[in-house]
Amino acid sequence: MVKILATTVGETAADFLAVTLNLGLNVTAYIMSGLLLLVLLNQFRLKRYVPANYWLVVVLVSIVGTLITDKLVDDFGVSLVTTTVGFSIGLAIVFAIWYSRERTLAMHSIRTAKRELFYWAAILLTFALGTAAGDLLAEASGLGYAQSGLVFGAAIGAIAIGYYVFHLNSILAFWLAYILTRPLGASIGDLLSQPPENGGLGYGTVGTSMLFLCLIVSLIVYLTLSRKDRPRGDREMLDFDDLK
Repeated sequence: MVKILATTVGETAADFLAVTLNLGLNVTAYIMSGLLLLVLLNQFRLKRYVPANYWLVVVLVSIVGTLITDKLVDDFGVSLVTTTVGFSIGLAIVFAIWYSRERTLAMHSIRTAKRELFYWAAILLTFALGTAAGDLLAEASGLGYAQSGLVFGAAIGAIAIGYYVFHLNSILAFWLAYILTRPLGASIGDLLSQPPENGGLGYGTVGTSMLFLCLIVSLIVYLTLSRKDRPRGDREMLDFDDLK
């Protein structure tokens, strides 16, 4: 839930800064990249999972990932098909190098700086890829925000069924769902914030961003107090040998 909310904020906040405040893609990208670097350095300094800092990194990565795709498409004229394919290949390369070096892609095995570097590189690419894929389906294909959101939501539902019913490998299910939450969140964000003439509901980037930020903060407070999101033991330590 927090991930989907974060991706929605990434979509609407990037539009708010670049378009509504008229900062432009370049200035917005510099500001958000600088903030991301500072928070990410703090994440490495902590050397452990702290909900507030971790999810702040995710929100900022979401914004930066969105800006990367927007920059390539809007300023350099790269097509959404090319960016979708390119980021897919880039993500596959990161996974391949990560697994060849560490022999696992499990999130709960990230206990070294090297693995965390691979993890955040993969996360950044999932956000950039999700932005491109979401815009490709919702805008370029003419499907619309609501319909594309339903498509991505159904895909995540199918993965959940595969995991809970058909015992789909947990790591594979995690990363597939993680990738798909980005275009799902982007579709929701655009649906809520874009004006009706563009296929949205017209709530604007400010109202949508503030609403979802409040929900994120509420959930992070809950996770911090309840500790529901902590690993439950060594059985969480899975690797791709489960696929054999």
